[in-house]
Amino acid sequence: MARQVHYNSAEKIPPTTAADPYLRPSFPVGDRIKRQIWDICWLVFYRPTPRPFHGWRAFLLRLFGAKMGPNCHFYPGSRIWAPWNLICADQVTAGDGAEIYNPAPMRFGSHAIVSQGAYLCGATHDYDDPGFPLIAYTMEIGAYSWICAHSKVGPGANVGEGAILGLGAVTTHDLEPWGVYSGSPAVKVKDRKHH
Repeated sequence: MARQVHYNSAEKIPPTTAADPYLRPSFPVGDRIKRQIWDICWLVFYRPTPRPFHGWRAFLLRLFGAKMGPNCHFYPGSRIWAPWNLICADQVTAGDGAEIYNPAPMRFGSHAIVSQGAYLCGATHDYDDPGFPLIAYTMEIGAYSWICAHSKVGPGANVGEGAILGLGAVTTHDLEPWGVYSGSPAVKVKDRKHH
């Protein structure tokens, strides 16, 4: 699947904001305020909750615009940058320390798992542009896929249905459905059995 640019800060933030482009914000004021409110909510109402309170955390994510299917298990140490860009089918799991940086919509299929300490990065900067604008991509994390502990998925990389990104692996490219990937950069090591 081709990378889909969803957001480019150069199209949203006028150059008159700051003479030095590195000092320009990446997002409009309204978006920054919304994220600040969410960060406070996460700190006060999400993070301190007991581990089994998955329904409560799903409620908070929905309150901030997330689309959550039934039985999603987002643990208290999980971080979601923009709940309003989170789209989950049923039984999606994000472990403690998992971080979902989603300035653009990020979709998770049924039973997708993001394990402890994994990082999904939905944006980068256009380093060839003198203004160094932030560019965010839509991303798809397929049904029954597993992003193992401490692994990393780079901007715009899509994870196919049933694909596994092994422990500590790093990918900047799409992962094929039902493939098992390992290493940095991640390479396919085998096919996963599926029924």
